[in-house]
Amino acid sequence: MAIPVVDFSKVGNGASPEERAATMALIAKHCEEWGFFQLVNHGISEELLERVKKVCTEFFKLEREQNFKESPLFKSLSDLPDGQKLENVDWEDVITLLDHNEWPSKTLGFKETMAEYRAELRKLAGQVMEVMDENLGLPKSYIKNAFNSGGEEAFFGTKVSHYPPCPKPEMVNGLRAHTDAGGVIMLFQDDVVGGLEVLKDGEWFDVQPMRNSIVINTGDQVEVLSNGRYKSAWHRVQAKPDGNRRSIASFYNPSMKATIAPAPQLVENGEVGVDAFGYPEFVFGDYMSVYAEQKFDPKEPRFQAVRAM
Repeated sequence: MAIPVVDFSKVGNGASPEERAATMALIAKHCEEWGFFQLVNHGISEELLERVKKVCTEFFKLEREQNFKESPLFKSLSDLPDGQKLENVDWEDVITLLDHNEWPSKTLGFKETMAEYRAELRKLAGQVMEVMDENLGLPKSYIKNAFNSGGEEAFFGTKVSHYPPCPKPEMVNGLRAHTDAGGVIMLFQDDVVGGLEVLKDGEWFDVQPMRNSIVINTGDQVEVLSNGRYKSAWHRVQAKPDGNRRSIASFYNPSMKATIAPAPQLVENGEVGVDAFGYPEFVFGDYMSVYAEQKFDPKEPRFQAVRAM
């Protein structure tokens, strides 16, 4: 079974009312049933995306690959006896790009290209959230305003990851199964090397590589705001023996001071059933302190824990 693919141009001004209605319904269905879908015709130029692929690949080879091969993780896997598995680690090299932290400087064009890319992704996040608002029957910009509450702007980060060829892929995880803590996640994944999987109805499905698509998935905070209508999906990355998987994930998350709770309209209108434990109101920073300790554990206890804070 393939991960759903959505033509995002069909929600824009150039689409007919019938095309737009059908596409909006598809997005709502995928948010409810998968928590994952792929966007094509999303408005980000192929020229920019090709540059992103180029500079991120060059960055890893120039600035990260040798250090990874000399890392304790690499050595631990090499020394591990057959039949055992490395626990509590991930076969992943990662850096995070924020507006104000230090970015790689040796790779020609990296800073300029990634700054341009992040600006486009931030705009796309706003468009995706407006579609979610409309599909949920919420006022325009409801989710965005919820994320910006607390006197601070929403957090926008970009995680540049590589999953190098693994000599013993059955003995380590690429990235352990988890749900994402935040809001809307936009992934520009490798279009050749697979490995990303999403859990649906008790089965793991490949998130198929597609050239220059953007994978969208919903995080825990969208699940809460939607009162459980949109579930955050469990996903993982499998280590692979061949290829160097490139993965660029951008996260549009609430500010740390934002107060998150189910949208009153969805609770009052009874549009969706609430799980037995319900969703509490909480400050996102408190949730993140719980998530930091329980990222790879079931998510329901996280909501229970933050309720008690």
